[in-house]
Amino acid sequence: DGNVGIGTDDTYGYKLAVNGKMICEEVVVKLKANWPDYVFETDYALKPVEEVEEFIREHKRLPEIPSAAQVEENGIGLAEMNALLLKKVEELTLYIIEQNRQISEQGKRIETLENVLGK
Repeated sequence: DGNVGIGTDDTYGYKLAVNGKMICEEVVVKLKANWPDYVFETDYALKPVEEVEEFIREHKRLPEIPSAAQVEENGIGLAEMNALLLKKVEELTLYIIEQNRQISEQGKRIETLENVLGK
């Protein structure tokens, strides 16, 4: 059937199954799904931080990231997980940029108030 098992006779329907550790110089995964650059598009709906906080409080994980139980049961696809992690890093970057903008605006307002108050 064209499936290869190393250290196993059962490939569980996969083309390659390895029962044990493996080492290699490089693995290239070509993801057919959309790479998360869309996070930086102007119409991307970034969740409010409060909504993310509530989700974490309730589910004990980030939105869209599988739970420990799901990973234990199903494993994880490296390409899919790398894309999800990149998406979360890009979202964090957007949150940081917004925080920085707010801090800068607050600094200017404080400076203006101090000038008005003569401090």
